[in-house]
Amino acid sequence: MAQRSARETALAALRLWRKDKGFADSIISGLLAKADFTPCDRAFVLELFYGVLRNLTLLDFWIASLRASHIETNVRDILRLGLYQVFLLKTPGHAAVHETVAIAPQKRRPIINAVLRAATRHRTKLLAKGDGQPLFIRWSHPQFLVDGWQQHFGAESTEGLCKWNNRPPLMYGRINRVKIDPETFLELYSDSRPLPDNPDFVEFNTLPAAALDSGHCYIQDPSTAIACQLLDPKPGEKILDACAAPGGKTAYLAQLMQNRGVIIACDRDHERLQILKDNVARIGATSVRSVRHDWTRNHPPEEILSIAPFDRVLVDAPCTNTGVMRRRIDVRWRLRPEDFNRMANEQLIITRAVLRLLKPAGILVYSTCSLEPEENEQVVRRLVSELPGLRLQAERDSLPFRDGFDGAFAAQLNVAVAP
Repeated sequence: MAQRSARETALAALRLWRKDKGFADSIISGLLAKADFTPCDRAFVLELFYGVLRNLTLLDFWIASLRASHIETNVRDILRLGLYQVFLLKTPGHAAVHETVAIAPQKRRPIINAVLRAATRHRTKLLAKGDGQPLFIRWSHPQFLVDGWQQHFGAESTEGLCKWNNRPPLMYGRINRVKIDPETFLELYSDSRPLPDNPDFVEFNTLPAAALDSGHCYIQDPSTAIACQLLDPKPGEKILDACAAPGGKTAYLAQLMQNRGVIIACDRDHERLQILKDNVARIGATSVRSVRHDWTRNHPPEEILSIAPFDRVLVDAPCTNTGVMRRRIDVRWRLRPEDFNRMANEQLIITRAVLRLLKPAGILVYSTCSLEPEENEQVVRRLVSELPGLRLQAERDSLPFRDGFDGAFAAQLNVAVAP
C-alpha cells in the first residue's frame, strides 16, 4: 500500500477526529508514527490538521458563503483543508486547488474544484466578509465560551485570548536543578533562551531531545510553577500530590525540596501513572512514591494512610483546560456549557477527600489550568464557606492575554489550629 501524502494524512486525521471522537494529539501522533515523512512534510501535516481545527467555524462560514446547498461531511473535510490553504496559509491558488482536488474521490472532484476555484477568485471579498463576523466565528470558538469570557474579562481581553488560542504554542522547559545548575545548562544547550522573570525556565525553538533524555529539563509552561511556589514545600516534609500525572509539578516539588522528604504522587489512570513514574525517574526525583488512587470513589489505600498526615497537599484538579487551549487544540470543540459545573463538583469531591489527610496548620494548594470562575474562585469560596477551619491565604493566576503564558489558577488554603 502506497504511503499517504501529507494532505491525505491530514484528511485522514480530520476524519478520525470527527468519527472516533479521539483526542487530536493522539490521532495525529498515531498516523505520523506509521508514516515515513521528511521533517518538512511532517510539519505540513501538523500545520494542516491543527490549522483546520483552530479555524473550524470560520472555514465552515466560508464554505456556506460559497455553496448554499447541502455538502456531505466527507466533502466538507476536504474543502476545509483546501480553504485553509487558500485563505490562511496563503498557498498559491493553483497549487492549493490542484493538490486538494487530487485527494478527493473521483466523483466528488468537480464540486471541490468548483468551490475552491470560486474561493480563489473571490479571496479578498471573502476574507473581508469573514473579518466582519462576530468574534466566535472570526476566531472559531464556541459562542458560549466567548460570551462567558466577555462577561468575565471584557471584550478586548476576550479577543486577545481567542487570538492567543489560535497561535501555535511556544516551547518552554524547566531546568532540573536536581541534576544541573542553570549556568551549566545554558552553556551545554546553547539554543535555549533564559526567561528574565523565571530563572528556572527556558525557551526552545525545537524539542531539546538531548536535554530531555538526560533529565536536565522537563517540557513545562512557566504558568505551572505558580501552584508549586504557593505550596512552598520544605526539605524533609511529607507532601501529597493528589492528582499528579504526568508529573511535571511533582518533579518541581522534589526540586524545591532538594529531593529530601517524601512526595506521594497519585493518579487514578494506570497509563498516566506509568508516564509519571518514567518522568520522575528520568528527572532523578528519588523522593517520589507513586500510588494509583481515585479520590472520587474509594477510601485512601494503606500506602497513603501510612504516611499521613501530610504537611502540605497539592490538588492540581482535573478541569476543562480552558487555559491551555493553545496547546490542546480540540478542547474547545469538546466542551459543553454544563461541563463547568460538572467539573466543579468533581473538584470539590477530590479536595474534601484530601483535606482529611492534612495535618493541623497544614497547607493545601488548589490549582487548575482553567480560566473559569466556576472551577476556580467559586470552588475556593465554597470550600471556605463549608469548612470553618479553612482560611484562604493567597490566590494567583496566569492569564494568557495579560502574562503571555498558559492560563492557570492557584489558591493557598491553611487549616487553622483549634484554640
